[in-house]
Amino acid sequence: MNKKIIITVLISVLILSMFACQATSFLPNQQTNLLPVATQESQVVTITGLSGEQDQFVSIYKTVSPGVVSIKIYDVSGTELGLGSGWVYSSEGYIVTNNHVVDGAAKLEVDFPSGFKTYGEVVGTDAHADLAVIKITAPADELTPLRLGDSDMLSVGQIVVAIGNPFGLDSTMTTGIVSALGRAMPSGTSSAPGGGYFSSSDIIQTDAALNPGNSGGPLLNLNGEVVGVNQAIRTTASSTSGEPVNSGIGFAISVNIVKRVVPSLIADGKFEYPYLGISTVDVFDQMPLDEITRLGLTQFTGAYVTSVTADSPAFKAGVIASNSDTDVTEVQSGGDLIIAIDDQPVLRFDDLISYLYTRKSPGDTVVITVLRGTEKVDLNLTLITRP
Repeated sequence: MNKKIIITVLISVLILSMFACQATSFLPNQQTNLLPVATQESQVVTITGLSGEQDQFVSIYKTVSPGVVSIKIYDVSGTELGLGSGWVYSSEGYIVTNNHVVDGAAKLEVDFPSGFKTYGEVVGTDAHADLAVIKITAPADELTPLRLGDSDMLSVGQIVVAIGNPFGLDSTMTTGIVSALGRAMPSGTSSAPGGGYFSSSDIIQTDAALNPGNSGGPLLNLNGEVVGVNQAIRTTASSTSGEPVNSGIGFAISVNIVKRVVPSLIADGKFEYPYLGISTVDVFDQMPLDEITRLGLTQFTGAYVTSVTADSPAFKAGVIASNSDTDVTEVQSGGDLIIAIDDQPVLRFDDLISYLYTRKSPGDTVVITVLRGTEKVDLNLTLITRP
């Protein structure tokens, strides 16, 4: 019987690759570290700095790796389907991983670095955020819960650490930096009402090496705190066996999303998201200057509303979608440009959706500020549960 290797999503010519995959043989490449040689003094300073950083990495690994597990997925016949990573969320035996790691599994085996093995049961999943929680029974000394950080405190350029099981190489540690914050990507759920698709939000982009098998493992700051859950890479390259290869663009679900979603998955098996009922185009990222000018927009940032779903919160609040034909391909004029929510600037749709998913719940009221022509208009909008 063929084994399931990996789940992939095509985005243009790039591949957004999830990492629930079968372990394969892998020989890591070795790289030579180059130090500045301008003066002896600069060499001493550099080496001293690297020594301190090295000690910090060693300490993180010793502290965190006992709480990072390997997750093996089997079908009803006992055939292994794939492999992913996870980490201990609490001393009650809850393990956090990606939804795509456990999707379709009939049986789950959870392996600890100590050699201890046990079976696990999925208690809750969220395909939208790509998170899942597994419950296991294990001796107390095997359960090393990882500390949670605050992803709102991250900065681009900050050093981060990933620990997981790439290509089945258990307890592998890699390092990199935060490359970007607040990314949004198409979620793993069905299409949104009225067309388009739902977006997952508050995604961390990193160049830490992530490969098949890393999915579900923790992304950590230098305090050894979880700041994200490794999820996917974007790449155009693949190995001889067809597995995607790291290209320096990886993605992790922010820990602040984890803090909201995981307790609900443990308590109720699901998480309810707030819903606006709009489709938008990012002015900054998706519109060239000529198109912005033809649409009559007076600023170069914001989320331009192209459709509003009937009877949605946005519809009831009076949000206006684009409605007049222009010579701009596929985009009409006359739509509201969302520039803020609760006085928080919206430069891109990512900012809007990240704010909602990390801070708001169904039933909450928010104030959407739109630019309608040259006039700023505040609209009160009561959120509902996403369909």
